[in-house]
Amino acid sequence: MPRWRALPDELDPQVREFASQLRRLVDRSGLSIAAVADRTGYSKTSWERYLNGRLLAPKRAIVTLAEVTGTNPVHLTTMWELAERAWSRSEMRHDMTMEAIRISQARAALGEFGPTATKSGKNGGAGGGGTAARPSGGGATGVAGPADVAPTVPPQGRAPLEDSLPYGSGRGQGFRPQERAGGGVPYADGAGAHADGGGPGPAGQPGTGDGPPDRQRRKRRLTMFLAGVVGALVVIAAAVYLTDAGKGGKDDDAKPQATPTSSAPELPVGVQCSGKDCTGKDPEAMGCGGEFARTTDSVLVGQAKIEVRYSKTCGAAWARITQAAPGDEVRIQQAGTAGVQKGTVNADFDAYTPMVAVTKASEAKACATLKAGQEGCTQ
Repeated sequence: MPRWRALPDELDPQVREFASQLRRLVDRSGLSIAAVADRTGYSKTSWERYLNGRLLAPKRAIVTLAEVTGTNPVHLTTMWELAERAWSRSEMRHDMTMEAIRISQARAALGEFGPTATKSGKNGGAGGGGTAARPSGGGATGVAGPADVAPTVPPQGRAPLEDSLPYGSGRGQGFRPQERAGGGVPYADGAGAHADGGGPGPAGQPGTGDGPPDRQRRKRRLTMFLAGVVGALVVIAAAVYLTDAGKGGKDDDAKPQATPTSSAPELPVGVQCSGKDCTGKDPEAMGCGGEFARTTDSVLVGQAKIEVRYSKTCGAAWARITQAAPGDEVRIQQAGTAGVQKGTVNADFDAYTPMVAVTKASEAKACATLKAGQEGCTQ
């Protein structure tokens, strides 16, 4: 099975060449992706994206990789600049394509509604075009509407609310029940249309009998209703304020007793464990390596370099061995405890151990036993 996946077909040629060059550098160094991530400070997932052409590596990562692999950073940076320009051009073309698609969709949507709106405007609405209906008294003029639907009457001067005029008031004038349900069309008794709920007037004119008193009553009712609403809100606000004030002293007394250690600490994105939860787990898989780790102590055992890697974010430490031979063993142990985590060097010529929980870096001690028989530990 090949080590690298095929690069995407849609990659720009310059970006493809740059990604291939990065792969060759990693292959020549003999390092695994996990080792590259640990030495450069960028996560293993990020390097997989860089090397598979799914994301362009930042310039800082490229310079660090050149230092780790012993490559001239000037030449690698030049290739990165060309790839970065090609990547920007690809993104610009993608954005322009998406914008054109959105404009086409918007035009298509507007085209769907345009003819309907124009047709409605010319014909006066669906099913419209009927003549205006008039009451028998010749008072108010109706508004054209669909067939079999009672026409409505536009406002004529002082039109009272329908609910304020009971049926039968003012010598039997008013709104009939069926007319109230159909939009409040006034009826005429032969002498004129009673659109104002008052006494009869001349033909074609609204009555003016008891209109103003009804309007005053409605205004008083509205004012009383609003005053009641405001009063209720004031009472509710006062109750809430007094309830919160009574609890304030108890809450203040309880705050110093809170134990922040009872809840799990908030971890950065990508970090999946902290403290004792990290014991025995892979530091790279848990997101504790890279930018969240540093070397706090090291020692040479033969040609192999032994390091104590500590992550304050995760509250854990682990041991790493580099420049080693297959079969060499590295260990990490927390001072004063019997728990030991081990790692064995494979064909990558380096290895690291699972983590042990520590509160500070000085609590961790790394040791190695080489296949040649040499042993050594950090201070």
